[in-house]
Amino acid sequence: MLSQIVRPMVRTQIRLLASCQATRTTLISTVAQWLGFLGVEAQVTQLDASGGRISISLTVDKPEACDTHDWNQILHNLEQGKSVRLSTLQNQLPITPQQQTKLQRLLAYLIQVGDPSTPANWDELYPQLQMLGLDESMLLGIRSALKVPQSLDRLLEGLDPDVAAIALPKAVSIALLDRHVNSSEDHALTALLKAMKQTAQVGN
Repeated sequence: MLSQIVRPMVRTQIRLLASCQATRTTLISTVAQWLGFLGVEAQVTQLDASGGRISISLTVDKPEACDTHDWNQILHNLEQGKSVRLSTLQNQLPITPQQQTKLQRLLAYLIQVGDPSTPANWDELYPQLQMLGLDESMLLGIRSALKVPQSLDRLLEGLDPDVAAIALPKAVSIALLDRHVNSSEDHALTALLKAMKQTAQVGN
C-alpha cells in the first residue's frame, strides 16, 4: 500500500519542483525526504545538472513518475545556477492561515491515531518532528491540535488538493516514525492520496 501512496506523491512533488523558484535547494531537501521514506538518512553534499541527468553524490535518472516536460524544466532551472535560501515545497505554495491550521490538525491526527491508547509525549515528538523539516510555527500548531481529538472526516471537508499534496509526505513520515502503519494511519494516508490526485488530474 505504501508504494501506491509514495509513487503519486513523488509525481506531485516533481510537478511542484519543476515550477518552483528554488529548484536547487528544494531538490536537496526533497531527495533527502524521499530517501527518508526508505529509512535512509541522507545528506546531499554535491549537486550538478548535466547531460540530462542530476548528480547528487550519485547519478539520478528521470524518475518513472515524472514526465519528460517536467524533467527537462527541472534541469533547465538547475542549469541557470540560481542559488537562493533553502526552502521547502510547503513554502513554494501560498497557504492561507486557515489552510495551515488544517495542515497542523491533519498531522496531529496522524500522531493521535499512531498510538491511540497513549497520549502523545511532546518531549519525545518534538525532535522527531523537527527532523521532518517542520518549522517552529507549524510545530506549535501541531502541539496545540494534539490537545483535542481530531476528526479525519471533518478535516477532509473542503481540503484543497495542494494542501493534501503538502500534507501527504509529512503524514507518511509521521506514520513511519514507529516503522509501522496501522489501519487508521493507512486510511488517513489513502484519503490524503485521493485528495491530492485531484491536482494531478487538473495538471494533465
